[in-house]
Amino acid sequence: MTLLLFGDQLGPQFHSGHDEIVMIESAAALRRKPYHRQKLHLVLSGMRHLAAEFPGRITLVRANGYREAIRELDRPLVAYQPGSAAAHRMLLDLGVEVLPTPAFALSREEFSAWAGTRERFLMEDFYRYQRTRFDVLMEGEKPVGGRWNFDTDNREPPPKRGLLGVPAPWWPEEDEIDAQVRADLDAMDLPAVGRDGPRRFAITREEALKALGVFLRDRLPHFGPHEDAVLTKDWTMAHSLLSVPLNHGLLHPLEVVYAAEDAYRDGAAPLASVEGFVRQVLGWREYVWHLYWHLGPEYQRRNGFRATAALPSWWAELRPATVRAACLRTALEGVRDHGWVHHIQRLMVLGNHALQRGYDPAALNDWFVTSFVDGFPWVMPVNVIGMSQHADGGVIATKPYLSGGAYLNRMTDHCATCWFDPKRRTGERACPFTAGYWAWLDRHEAQVSGNHRMRRAVQGLRRISELDEVRARERDREIF
Repeated sequence: MTLLLFGDQLGPQFHSGHDEIVMIESAAALRRKPYHRQKLHLVLSGMRHLAAEFPGRITLVRANGYREAIRELDRPLVAYQPGSAAAHRMLLDLGVEVLPTPAFALSREEFSAWAGTRERFLMEDFYRYQRTRFDVLMEGEKPVGGRWNFDTDNREPPPKRGLLGVPAPWWPEEDEIDAQVRADLDAMDLPAVGRDGPRRFAITREEALKALGVFLRDRLPHFGPHEDAVLTKDWTMAHSLLSVPLNHGLLHPLEVVYAAEDAYRDGAAPLASVEGFVRQVLGWREYVWHLYWHLGPEYQRRNGFRATAALPSWWAELRPATVRAACLRTALEGVRDHGWVHHIQRLMVLGNHALQRGYDPAALNDWFVTSFVDGFPWVMPVNVIGMSQHADGGVIATKPYLSGGAYLNRMTDHCATCWFDPKRRTGERACPFTAGYWAWLDRHEAQVSGNHRMRRAVQGLRRISELDEVRARERDREIF
């Protein structure tokens, strides 16, 4: 039987053991939404590199659409579970046999057993289960070091020098396949956003292993302490940049976390850094995959705060030049230039701004899927609808991830050169995050006052003497 592979199923766990494989380049899929130009490049480059690596065994079909191409193949097909519910439905509609994905450590059956009748799904509970289930950073039944979580060790503010000063990540070298991809994308005149640029992420198995090796050797030891900090001139800091090869199936999560554990046990990396990295890969990444399927498509329509504002064009089209707020401008520049910023910029800058401004969470979710090189339909709903926008009413997180300028001033180096003052909530130079924080609390006080983790914030709101000024300023939501 012929195996059908998608562009995010490139690793050996997918194609090993199959003699006849087909991949489809769908022009309709490339045109469907305004994807980031570098995201499109990565998808095509990965598929073409894999086909070139296995000539005669893997056939690359170029077609107008998936359905048309599958019907024209006119043969029995088998596929692994894809990364979207829509693609899964399409396969079933066309009579394609769907196998469980080999891209994750935990099976869907095991997750369902863990989830049981839960109505709330706290990541910490799942993470501890994963650590125990796969025996990662464990000493018998207890966690190494006597703690499950070393987050308190990983919250240092950014260094004063403006750069983290760690060895550079591994960077790929483009080849003739990349050149042809770029030429083909230019010729298609797609509704892409963002800047084209040198390919910065691994998209072959060989590249992925090189990127992983360099991260483990040079950067993992430095990852933890400044994991939650942001630097204007250091977009990678000590982050792994492995989300692309992981999400394209080029690395398996267990090979990654076991290798990181080996670095700790060999004395090459501190426990706090390794635990923080393992938490991202074996905890959070697996958690969002399983919850995407467990919660179903209706989850993406949740909108607990009734936020309906459209994404402004400068945001959706990645044109941040006129944004005066340094943190927001820098984050959007990062998305424009690389299709990637790290998790704190996603959550505490972009997501925080969107929550304060009342952007529609479903539209925001779509934007993260299309504008980020590591964004896929399964990746973003828990991150955006749940964690970032708290639109699910607390299914994922116990409180909204909302902050004013004080947090951004502490954890980034943006505020020192920003036109706005993070300490001001009124006046011309009031920080839009500080003013926006109190304005959001004012609008939603009744809804969040019963949340014990928001109690102090609500009490603080009642002590603000200039609340009328904050409200007046907030009527013009384009001040940033």
